[in-house]
Amino acid sequence: MASRGRRGGAPAREDEPRREERAEQHAPAPQGPVLPPPLPVDYGVFMQGLVQAMQTQAHTQAALQAQLEAQICLDGAYERCTAGKS
Repeated sequence: MASRGRRGGAPAREDEPRREERAEQHAPAPQGPVLPPPLPVDYGVFMQGLVQAMQTQAHTQAALQAQLEAQICLDGAYERCTAGKS
């Protein structure tokens, strides 16, 4: 099996950087503007907004469900909408 040493057959010394490592050191700097760090997040305010949004969604879903059931009763399916109610 062929060895993966250097061309001359001598193994690479540990204190010499490898070719891949040297290529990383000479990589060009990224182009474009340098952006400032993001602003800190107030997670308490974030969670309050999240809870409020979830409550609003639940309220809207319940209102839509009630509206749908009322529409079904108006469309002539009276037996289905009064079957479970006494």
